[in-house]
Amino acid sequence: MQDSKGKELPVKPYSFKELCVLYDISGKTLLKWLKPFKNEIGERVGRYYNVLQVQTIFKRLGVPY
Repeated sequence: MQDSKGKELPVKPYSFKELCVLYDISGKTLLKWLKPFKNEIGERVGRYYNVLQVQTIFKRLGVPY
């Protein structure tokens, strides 16, 4: 996926902590941001969000810069 600046960001499985780093926010903030889309994203299986979940997160929150 591309961000607004045209930079490529690979859509791959990401952990919660990796998403926090990508968005440059705390875990508490990311939880608040994801809460409205919890049903659409689904539960993590293990440590990582799968590719479809990451695509949904990027679509709903925007691609991190």
